[in-house]
Amino acid sequence: MQRIEALKPEISSGKSKELFDGIQAKLGMVPNMMRTMGNSPAVLSAYLNFSGDLGTSSLGAKLAELIALTVANANGCEYCNAAHTFIGGNLVGIDSQTLEAAKEGRSADPKTEAALSFTQKLVNKKGRVSSADIAEVKNAGYTDAAVTEIIAHTALNIFTNYFNNAIKVEVDFPESRLISSEAA
Repeated sequence: MQRIEALKPEISSGKSKELFDGIQAKLGMVPNMMRTMGNSPAVLSAYLNFSGDLGTSSLGAKLAELIALTVANANGCEYCNAAHTFIGGNLVGIDSQTLEAAKEGRSADPKTEAALSFTQKLVNKKGRVSSADIAEVKNAGYTDAAVTEIIAHTALNIFTNYFNNAIKVEVDFPESRLISSEAA
């Protein structure tokens, strides 16, 4: 059972209502995670701004979704796993084999696999990666800017994973197989 109420956009007011209206216009719905974040307009606004700004990164939507899946599965986040499997497959056009491989930090493409492997190291080492870890991802063809963007995408997804896991946000996307479940 969800531990904090997901607000109803149609009866919300103030800053949360404004944010919900913008999300509704963009997505055609307001996902439960965002409805729950709306309890604090500051949290929802911060999430939307961080996510929106990263949407302009050099990594592109495909790699962003694959990073999200790698992080979600490393953290056992059912909500993000379901959401990013749906978004990656239905909105970004990523095939199911690629989505499933990303859940394990793998890819048939060596450059993408280097990014996902680095992502797993960031999560597992709590950001304390080595110089060799940075050199490895750079040697795969990522610039300094791209490495910082991989770190930022990882951090954003850790935030949403922790949020969803702590609150037990009800999944409102089609269920998808989670490879790791650390949920309590």
